[in-house]
Amino acid sequence: MANPQWVNTQDKTFRKWLNSKLSARHLKPVESLKTDLSDGVNLIHLLEILGNESLGKYASNPRLRVQKCENVHKSLEFIKSRGIGLYNIGAEDIVDGNLKLILGLIWTLILRFTITDINAEGLTAKEGLLLWCQRKTACYPGVNVTDFSSSWNDGLAFCALLDIHRPDLIDFDKLDKNDHAGNMALAFKLATEEIGIPALLDVEDVCDVPKPDERSLMTYIAYWFHAFSHLDRIETAGRRVEKFVEVMQGAWDMQHNFEKRMAELLRQIANIQQQWNDATFVGTYTDAKQQSFAFAQYKKTSKRAWVAEKADLMSLLGNIKTKLGTYGLKDYIPPPHLSVPNLDRVWTLLMRAENQRSMTINQKIREIKEWLRKQFSTAANEFALCLNTVAMEISGLDGDPERQLRIVRELHMNIVPLELELKRIQQLSIDCEEANIEENDHTVHSYDDLEYEYGLAKESVTKKLGFLENQIVARNMTNLTPIQLEEWESVFRHFDRDHTNTLAELEFSAALASLGLVYDEDEMHEVFEDVGEGRSSVTFEQFIRFMVEETEDQNSAGQVFQSFREVADGKNYVTEVDLRHSLIPDGMIADLVQNMPEVTLENGKKGYDYEGYMKGLMGRGGDA
Repeated sequence: MANPQWVNTQDKTFRKWLNSKLSARHLKPVESLKTDLSDGVNLIHLLEILGNESLGKYASNPRLRVQKCENVHKSLEFIKSRGIGLYNIGAEDIVDGNLKLILGLIWTLILRFTITDINAEGLTAKEGLLLWCQRKTACYPGVNVTDFSSSWNDGLAFCALLDIHRPDLIDFDKLDKNDHAGNMALAFKLATEEIGIPALLDVEDVCDVPKPDERSLMTYIAYWFHAFSHLDRIETAGRRVEKFVEVMQGAWDMQHNFEKRMAELLRQIANIQQQWNDATFVGTYTDAKQQSFAFAQYKKTSKRAWVAEKADLMSLLGNIKTKLGTYGLKDYIPPPHLSVPNLDRVWTLLMRAENQRSMTINQKIREIKEWLRKQFSTAANEFALCLNTVAMEISGLDGDPERQLRIVRELHMNIVPLELELKRIQQLSIDCEEANIEENDHTVHSYDDLEYEYGLAKESVTKKLGFLENQIVARNMTNLTPIQLEEWESVFRHFDRDHTNTLAELEFSAALASLGLVYDEDEMHEVFEDVGEGRSSVTFEQFIRFMVEETEDQNSAGQVFQSFREVADGKNYVTEVDLRHSLIPDGMIADLVQNMPEVTLENGKKGYDYEGYMKGLMGRGGDA
């Protein structure tokens, strides 16, 4: 009597699955599940490969029936020891070639070792895998995955999975939706040749069959799931590298801008001091008045521009340090001649030169009322000192961004009341103007200067406050969008069968699998214990926190170091092909290739030492 169609399909599919596992030991392919498993040898090899451990001594070349039964019995006992339930099957069934029971045994192994961590019936694994297929194909017209049978027989679901993960291999919109066999053949061919998925099924096993075999399809689709989960991780690593390159380019641009502007500011200050040293008086009031006017114009134009530039440079340097510190990179130290201490020294000399210039001019046009002058200068100098203290506080900020934010908030609260003091200084300035006091030897500050610098100080504090808040937000950014939150909540609710707002371990495992996160049995148990914090279930808040921690980009140098390892697939070097496969833009690949140390591979091709590159950027021993 001929076997039912499902038996023939499972026989072929499960045999291909079994041979794909045995190929790791270069064993002779199994040609018949009925006969080639009967002595237990191939079954023992399979279980050692799947379980990654030895089953101990066995009869490697059994001739007697009792030896074959002992081998098969050892295999079945190993399966039971892994917590896998076996029902209505004994060693004699395998030895005697009971095909249907053999197919049931192999299906149990496929569920346990290929699809995911499951319960005895495999329902959780099945539904998790189905949900993954539905999520990936939901946006494709004409594709409606509701099961692991007839939903796949037109080939479009397979083409949709290829298109969403590898759009460079297939154009879904250009497919002839009526060519079921052609679409199926194309998908199977690309899956095997381009993705490396074993060809467990033939076109005729699925295409236009009223009800394709569910177990065979699940076995095959599980390979697609694992293959594309790996591709997703590579692309995520590529995006992290891309973002890291953007951050580094931004930091380098900021450093170059700082050095260029600092050099220009120092040049202009040196020029004005030389002009003052070369200046002479002809002894007339008109000449002195003209020089006084020119000096006043300098203070309103060049000096103000320099004050603003000085404040901006201090803020820019602080931003550079904060940015590098946020991403765990080594600090930026400007060249000595462009450093902040050198600017402070030059600025001090400029203040002295200004004061000397002011005194020289005042000696030519002195009509001074000393008491009013001192009153104004005292208030102005104290006010300027307050502003300078604010500037020094801003420029000297470093360390933890939260600590910096607390300091800047205090500065913001303290600087607003100074406006009342500025109004008092304005009145003193009006009094001096009415007394025909045009200059003041006791101060280099005017009301206009202080009003302008006060505005700059308030603006500087406000900008710094906003910058730090943005840096903290950027550092804590998890890329958690409303769509992601809705997706994760939907998955959580789907597997919360008893509506307790918690997930048991098997439910938690299936939920992660549906989102593309797969762990082996031991890893899954450790993850569950860690997330559940000793509880027998995981709450919704713990689930969301875990997903955020699992998927977010920290953008730290250590994480980027690990991302380079993932892009290199474990090698201690990375090739240009590796970078392109991770979907990093061509321009950034060119920058990385130019800056990373080059190494020559055994095949004569070029590789690049990403470890040395990252250690140099991190400024330490590379403990990533």
